[in-house]
Amino acid sequence: MLALGLGKTIAELQATMPQPEFLAWVEFYKLYPFDDFHRFHRPAALVSAALGGGEIQPRLDWLQPDKSTEGLSDADMVTLKAFGYTRKGG
Repeated sequence: MLALGLGKTIAELQATMPQPEFLAWVEFYKLYPFDDFHRFHRPAALVSAALGGGEIQPRLDWLQPDKSTEGLSDADMVTLKAFGYTRKGG
């Protein structure tokens, strides 16, 4: 999937990309996948939902979740908020 997303064949990647750069791309892809679901379907759903009005920030959060809070429950977030934690970007 990574080679396809970068527009290269696996052989081209192996011939032209150093191992550390490849591993950096793998980590980037894990955080911010660039498959069809994330590049096309989720943004289309966001636009569709936005036509109904309402707040945009929850929709933007859904489109690009904050990885620093991954695995935390709502109760965890309430506790962190009580201690002054705010998510990235707000």
